Amino acid sequence: MSKQSLNIGVVMDPIARINPAKDTTLAMMLAAQSMGARLSYMLQDGLYIKDGQARARMRTVTVFDNAQKWYEEGEVEDKPLATLDLILMRKDPPVDKRFIHACYVLEQAVRNGVKVSNNPLALIDFNEKIFATHFPQYCPPYVISSDREVLREFLKQHDSIVIKPLDSMGGDGVFLVRRDDVNFEVIWEIQTQRGTYPVVAQAFIPEINKGDKRVVIFGGKPYGHALVRLPKAGSIRGNLAAGGSYEVRPLTPKEQEIAETVGRTLMAKGIAFAGLDIIGNYLTEVNITSPTGLRQLAAGTGDDVAGMLMRSIISN
Repeated sequence: MSKQSLNIGVVMDPIARINPAKDTTLAMMLAAQSMGARLSYMLQDGLYIKDGQARARMRTVTVFDNAQKWYEEGEVEDKPLATLDLILMRKDPPVDKRFIHACYVLEQAVRNGVKVSNNPLALIDFNEKIFATHFPQYCPPYVISSDREVLREFLKQHDSIVIKPLDSMGGDGVFLVRRDDVNFEVIWEIQTQRGTYPVVAQAFIPEINKGDKRVVIFGGKPYGHALVRLPKAGSIRGNLAAGGSYEVRPLTPKEQEIAETVGRTLMAKGIAFAGLDIIGNYLTEVNITSPTGLRQLAAGTGDDVAGMLMRSIISN
């Protein structure tokens, strides 16, 4: 596949609403464009299937590394996805019915001969919170349940736990609950919708005070530096979307070990780009829907991280 002639489509949130200084999808688009690729942009609701053909309402787009004007788009065109060589699925969570339906269309595009990254079936099959549990040797103590008594017993065992919804992002809906917390009942009701939806509860990891680390993997191999996201004072959420700050540091031997182990599974599942969340020496999440952090890693190292990623996706 000649990168100079590539037609690349990007499924993402509205491009007008992104933060161009931080957005990883924009960085990927800029890198692809610099390689000579022609870009098209589409929303997940514009994807559909007609008579066995995956199609979309899309716009051609030119992107700029400019905080005031970062894109220029053409008119809407209704076209088969098979007119594209590569589609980047970069829609942010939640992984709800609309997201899953979009992945069904993208899977049809694969059958129509289009390369899609990440693999849409993997996006459906692997919940980001649960995926980490495929590597139990690296996980903190955890339980996944909607049952009040199961969660209460887990809290008794560990004194302090973190409860997270399964389908959110950016630290949304994350609660630290202590053994004597009078709000446990309310948190359980809200988070599980009175026992209707399971959550993941993890034993609290004190090292969060030193930050949680985002380790990016592309082509099954970890990039050599981690984005260390530092929580605001009094917060347990290091996510940059939750107001944290960051540093960039080389991977430790343990982080390298975790990332290489997970990376082998990712490659086998057709997941070209992932972001691991690591606290202390524990793997807490494997982000595969729309991993972030490339802009910050590039700023901290001077490397063309987005270019490295796009070359990996195109060559594999």
